[in-house]
Formats: sequence, structure tokens, C-alpha cells
Amino acid sequence: MSTDAPNTDIPRDSNAPRGKTTAYDPKTNRNLPINNPLRNEIAQAVADVRASGPLAQSLTNVVTINLVANAQLAVGGTAAMHYSAEEAHALNQGASKATYINMGTLLEEFRDQYPAAARDTAAAGLPWVLDPVGAGAGELRTAILRSFVENPPDIVRCNASEAMALAGIWNLDAPGATHPHAGVESADDVESAVPAAHAIARFTSGVVCVSGAVDLVTDGHLDFYLPGGSVWMTKITGAGCSLGGVSATYACVARPLVAALTAALHYNRAADAAERVANGPASFQTAFIDALWNTSADEIAQSTIFI
Repeated sequence: MSTDAPNTDIPRDSNAPRGKTTAYDPKTNRNLPINNPLRNEIAQAVADVRASGPLAQSLTNVVTINLVANAQLAVGGTAAMHYSAEEAHALNQGASKATYINMGTLLEEFRDQYPAAARDTAAAGLPWVLDPVGAGAGELRTAILRSFVENPPDIVRCNASEAMALAGIWNLDAPGATHPHAGVESADDVESAVPAAHAIARFTSGVVCVSGAVDLVTDGHLDFYLPGGSVWMTKITGAGCSLGGVSATYACVARPLVAALTAALHYNRAADAAERVANGPASFQTAFIDALWNTSADEIAQSTIFI
């Protein structure tokens, strides 16, 4: 779990106070200055992953496992896909530098395997990323998510509905935390999930990335809004799941806030590029993987980041 303090050197508008609960407005929010040190950390994270090829192991769902692995490889990392707490332990003692747990396509045996993997990763002092796919749907999913209270993730990657449902499952005090709309497809917008995202980030001392038309990345104190990306991301299976895996790849080399920002920015720039050359969802997915490989550290680090 992250112990990083908020980066209070980041300037803010008087109209964009710390802990705000509304989504960004281009009239009142401004782009993070191009010379802000956070941008250097983002560029360095990209360079470090490509130079070292770190391993982030993934316990992820069968529908999206191929795209998760390919995306991790395309950004420069290394992939190891499995569903076993025993394998998680072995990798935590060896090559793995982070763990990704995705809640899609659950089996009953995951009731014990996933909490054990999270516990082992935390005991090893390594970061882990949670994608609470379908949070709030079913007793098994809820029980596993509730177990993570004991070993909270460093990064939560989710949609707005999942953020609100997870805050409710963890009994966090946030408006919308008991919202009934939860699932793989978000029924809510990012703005409605801001209080829940803040509550989750403060509880975990980590970071929450809420994907949407404009992504939110927050540590519970500072909010960053990331425009861009492509609507075609909603037309392929696994875009969000693979973002969670790539977030874990970047968590191998960077603190959680930087890892989450870098992954989301990398995805948005790659999606922008893929949309320009694709003819449909299938060619978009291929172009997207290529763009993850080809997008430069400077392109990622110099992206618009509203604060």
C-alpha cells in the first residue's frame, strides 16, 4: 500500500480546490504546467519500463487475458498470467514486481485464491492493482472484494459505477457509495463517482483511476483529469482490463500516482493514434497494440492533464 504524500507542489486554481467533487471544467481547470516535475516522472516511468521489461503478474479474466498480456508486452513489460495464490507467492519471491487482480469471470475457488494472492503480495512489500469488474453483482464477487479491506490495493482501476459500488462494499462514507448501478458497463458518469473515488483512495492511501469520456486519476487529495482516447475503446473487449494490467506494469517502476497517470495517458495517446488509421473495431485493436509500442515517452508525458 502506498505511503506517498500528495504532491503539494502542483499548483491549483482558486476555482479548483483540493478534494473538489465536480468533474473538470476547461473554463476553471488548467493544464498541468509543462515543466512540472510530475511530467518528468511520467516520462521516466515509460523509459524505465522499456529499458527493464519488468514483470507484473496478472490474475485476470478469461475473456480479456490475451489483450491484457499483449498490452503489457506492447508497453515494454513482461506478462505472467495465472489464477493461483501458490503461483503468486512463487512469483512474488522471484521475478514479479507487482500484481494485478481482475474480478471478471469468477470461479468459486477464487474465493480463497484471490485474497491469498493479495495478502502475499502485500506481505512481500510489492504493489498491487485491483480492477473490481462488476462490483456489487453477486455474493462471490462481493465477498472477495470485501476481503481486500485487509490488504488494500495501491491502485484501483474501474468505471464510475464500480467505484461507487466498491465504496459501498467497503462501507466507506461517500455519496453514492450504495448506488445500485454496478457492472462491467458503467451506468454512471465520472463526475458522480468523484466522492467514492476520493473515499477509496484515502482509505487505501493509494490511487483510483476512473475511466470515462474524461478519465479521473486521484489520490484522494489531488485530482487529475485526462481527456482524449477513442470511443472505439468501448467496442473491443478488454480495454479497461488491459489498462489495469498496464497500470501494474508501470507500478513496477513508479509510485502509484505516477503509474496510474502514465498508464492512462499512454492508453489515451495510443487510442488517439489507432482511431486515425483503423477501419473498425478489429483493425482498431491491432492498431492500438501497435500504438502502445510506438508512442514515445515525450508524447505521453506532454499530454494534457487538467488539474
